[in-house]
Amino acid sequence: MSATERLYYNDSQLLEFDARVIDLAKRGDGTTEVTLDRTAFYPTGGGQPNDTGMLGEALVIDCIDDDSKRVLHVIRGPAPQIGDTVHGRIDWLRRLDHLQQHTGQHILSAAFVKLFEAPTRSFRVLEHECEIDVALEDPTDERIEQAVNLANQIIWECRPIQIRQVTSAEAASLPLRKEPAREGELRVIEIDQFDLTPCGGTHARSTGEVGVIAVRSWERAKGLTRIQFMAGVRVLNDYRRANRTDRAIAELFSAGREDAPALLAKLIEENKKLTHRVRELDELACRAEAEGLLRVSSTTPGSPSGQPAWGGVSEGSSATSTRVIAKVFENRDAESLKHLALALIAHPNVVALLASRDNDTVRLVFARSSDARGDMNALMREACKVIDGRGGGKPDMAQGGGKNVTRLSEAIECARSSL
Repeated sequence: MSATERLYYNDSQLLEFDARVIDLAKRGDGTTEVTLDRTAFYPTGGGQPNDTGMLGEALVIDCIDDDSKRVLHVIRGPAPQIGDTVHGRIDWLRRLDHLQQHTGQHILSAAFVKLFEAPTRSFRVLEHECEIDVALEDPTDERIEQAVNLANQIIWECRPIQIRQVTSAEAASLPLRKEPAREGELRVIEIDQFDLTPCGGTHARSTGEVGVIAVRSWERAKGLTRIQFMAGVRVLNDYRRANRTDRAIAELFSAGREDAPALLAKLIEENKKLTHRVRELDELACRAEAEGLLRVSSTTPGSPSGQPAWGGVSEGSSATSTRVIAKVFENRDAESLKHLALALIAHPNVVALLASRDNDTVRLVFARSSDARGDMNALMREACKVIDGRGGGKPDMAQGGGKNVTRLSEAIECARSSL
């Protein structure tokens, strides 16, 4: 079967066209694959997502480049018949977005080559931003901003962008930024006096249509520098989101946007100091709380089976009795549970089985005095099975948690019974 003629090769801004249906195939999900003799729909490839739009009265939800050089249009809605002539309409906003991102990538990648001889190894258009992996040695904010500044300079000069069809022999004599991925006739994208690259994607007619390029972040990845960037309309949308966030934070401080970072840093530092002070006071409070629990346990013979409350269990003679303190708290964090457990086991012959409920989460801390019996690690593993969680530790102290809050009482009683 003959290949599909790709109209976007010569005109990336062609949005409507007529074509003849040359093949149909039903898919298992109820959609239909339509093959046309010609198309302006771009199929996924080269790091760029596919176009969407309409084919007759049906919605084009995907475009696939198959192995026989045909473009398969996946539609949802009324399917045409083989031989029918159909009218296609491209979703312009989606096309414009991808056109800006792809052309922006050419410009930014060329800037890295010209400034630092750092070629781009891969490119991806994601939902909110784009990524390029660049062979950039010693990346810094300053070096990356240099490339961004050069890229934007080229954009604002509105340099013309041309599409050239060249043979393999002609390509061999051209200063291409990257080696072609296939043999035969090549489609080359030329940015006037700046970049020359073989590419099958959709592109702007001039650099000015890209609008602007901005880098959001960068990181080292697999020996390369991975740069998250965006172009055109995405930059405007990102600025609007960031501006709303900045203004909301500034309003919390009754300050301007420029003052908010310093005020936030000060607040974080103060919070660290307060948190440290609260932990110190919590340790002191836990010591007093432990004394109270132990006093009550010395006068209470035990708690009824199934009740997750504190109580005492005596083993052996009064001189060697072990006090088991079992208690469930509401919304108590693991650090505070640990402070209380440590305060309890500072006393001789004490086992602490402590838990906390926090909405749909359970926290557990089991601990024992050095002279008390019991393997807290083993008890914790068994208790975590009951509450569908995980945990572990050492024979004298273990921590864990789970999601089955309804079986917390059963888990604590299981640990008590094992002792």
